[in-house]
Amino acid sequence: MTDEQLRVTPRLARVLMSEEAVYGLILVSGMIVVSGTIVGTSVNALVTTAVTVVVFFLAHVYAGTLGRLAMTDGKAGLGESLLASARHSLGLLVASVPPLLILLLGTTDLIDDTLAIWLALIVNTVMLGALGWIAVAAWSTHWTSRLLGGVITAAFGGILIALKATIHH
Repeated sequence: MTDEQLRVTPRLARVLMSEEAVYGLILVSGMIVVSGTIVGTSVNALVTTAVTVVVFFLAHVYAGTLGRLAMTDGKAGLGESLLASARHSLGLLVASVPPLLILLLGTTDLIDDTLAIWLALIVNTVMLGALGWIAVAAWSTHWTSRLLGGVITAAFGGILIALKATIHH
């Protein structure tokens, strides 16, 4: 995207259209698969996934801060580097909210544990597909390119769903 397009794009859209958001959704899917398979409860998947997302976010912010300081020989300043890195990494946290809310519903027994885990994985995959479609739409008007971008991005979630199905049975 050009600087002009980024200025007119709403802030949330910019956060969700980041590599960190895509990475966050893939991370969440992987954690749901692992934590949901070990114990099989949505509370276990929720806690494990939420803690992992926060740790990865903090590690990403820390690494980004160090990288910015190193690239500017410290001239960017610690506060500025930390804030820029946190803003850059925000997609990782924001993208994890929908699947974590679904897992939370499972912990309250509003929906079954197993359903919450599978629904969170499906929502992640749909979100990945949508992000892939939208990202390609920013540079291509061809629906086939958009579809391919959506399918490829969603495939990361689909692979983890297949892994979950294989491990679960």
